[in-house]
Amino acid sequence: MLERQAKELGAVPVVFTADGYRWRVRPDTVIVQTDWAAAVDAARRQGQGFGPFRGLKRLGIRVFGGDVVPTTKVYQAALDAYVARFARDADRPRVEPSLRLNGLQVQLVPGHSGRVLDRQNATHVIVRALTGFSRSPVALPVRVDPTRLSAGDLASAQAQATTALSAPVQLLYGPGGWRLSPLKISRLLELPRDGSPSLGIGGPEATRFFAGLQKRVNRAPTDAGFEIGAGNIVRVVPAAPGHEVDVPATTRALLAAMGSTSNRRGELRVVPLSPQRSTREARAMGITGLVGAYRTFYGGVANRIHNVQLVAHLLDRHFIAPGATFSFNATTGDRNQSKGFLEAPVIINGELQTGLGGGVCQVSTTTFNAAYEAGLPITDRTNHALYISHYPLGRDATVNYPDTDLKFVNDTHHWLWLRTFVGSSSLTVALYGTPQHRRVVSDVTPLVVTGPAPTKRVKDPSLFVGQKSLEQAGSPSQSTSVRRRVYDANEKLLSDHTWYSSYRAEPNIVHVGTKPKPKPPAAKKKKKGGPPPPPPPPPPGSPPPGLP
Repeated sequence: MLERQAKELGAVPVVFTADGYRWRVRPDTVIVQTDWAAAVDAARRQGQGFGPFRGLKRLGIRVFGGDVVPTTKVYQAALDAYVARFARDADRPRVEPSLRLNGLQVQLVPGHSGRVLDRQNATHVIVRALTGFSRSPVALPVRVDPTRLSAGDLASAQAQATTALSAPVQLLYGPGGWRLSPLKISRLLELPRDGSPSLGIGGPEATRFFAGLQKRVNRAPTDAGFEIGAGNIVRVVPAAPGHEVDVPATTRALLAAMGSTSNRRGELRVVPLSPQRSTREARAMGITGLVGAYRTFYGGVANRIHNVQLVAHLLDRHFIAPGATFSFNATTGDRNQSKGFLEAPVIINGELQTGLGGGVCQVSTTTFNAAYEAGLPITDRTNHALYISHYPLGRDATVNYPDTDLKFVNDTHHWLWLRTFVGSSSLTVALYGTPQHRRVVSDVTPLVVTGPAPTKRVKDPSLFVGQKSLEQAGSPSQSTSVRRRVYDANEKLLSDHTWYSSYRAEPNIVHVGTKPKPKPPAAKKKKKGGPPPPPPPPPPGSPPPGLP
């Protein structure tokens, strides 16, 4: 009977009320299932007693009634949506008392309590009403949300604000400072609101005010540096401390001055900033003179020159700690378009092509030779795939991020400072530190041919069959080696190492004609005694006789 009645009432809405609002909700939009059988069992258990008290228990239920709520499954999302909608309509948020400015007068704005829907209890009331059989309006629970502050709680802040606006304030800094008029103070004050009883300094105008102070007062610290003088003598440039506005401390000083009737002066507070490298630390690094350097010359297209200069600047002023390993790739990072690298001629897979970052290997080769001349241990070096004649024989170094790298070790007891000097047509890489006075002896084997240059034939429809044209003269594969011995100032041998370099062959590129030969004109009768016509000249760019 209960199930049948509930089903009949499923489409009949229940009216809920709160604070003058009325909402209609159909049970079948929220209720999924009600276990009426379990509710009947629960009611039976409430009406039954034990032993001689059974009849008394039944009498109690009949007289006073029993409260049995059936187990119900609901559409939780729908129920939550209804409760949220009711709360949006019925809620009346509290308004805390506050202060406001009318010109330079501080006025009190009274607050009032709010009324909010008791969501947790309202949820239970809604479910019980939708599973019940009554269709009388159901009132939802609403609770009072009192203010946290009273008007008396703002009396002190009102008095402080009145005093703050009573006269100008001086913000002192060194021999000068700034004068804040009452109008300026009114723009900096943050009056009590949202339940806070305190007077403060804040808001957009205060943010701009302190930003202006920081721009005028802040001074960044300067690290101790190094300067190269005549004869490659390096001197230490002393560090300089800095300072910045201490905004919280300055705010407190300003508030104290604004709240005083006698001493309306506040001091701008600053905090000192220490450099990352002090003068003492710089001197302890032991960078006093030249350890090793090398210069190469460059040219080519504008993009290549741009890349050489760009990667040189990425290396410039890099410090290498004692015992540390310098990595070209780790120092420069990926040489990509986002850093400004452009496309220029570059060797890719043994062939000269155009690629991003062409020209970087000019810098890596120069850096390799600077470390070579300094007598430093070089732990990672790779020669170019093709032989490049304008580099020292066997002393080129290619790099490719991230796998092909150039690395060397600072085996001295002091720091090294890497500098790059980029001219209009030359690049110098220098390593400064404590001069080691090492002597470097090099033995270079001649460049030997290890294989012939292959020939690459390209079909050319602009040439007649049988004609050939040399587009590019190749070169054979070659190899060489460089042995370096490093001696210290006492002529003690420190290292003896040989670098081997193998270069790929470059092919001869020959264009082979595919255009059919024209038919010869009809033969004319030869005049007696006439010489034969001369053969036609070879086309421009034809290979020498005998070239396959």
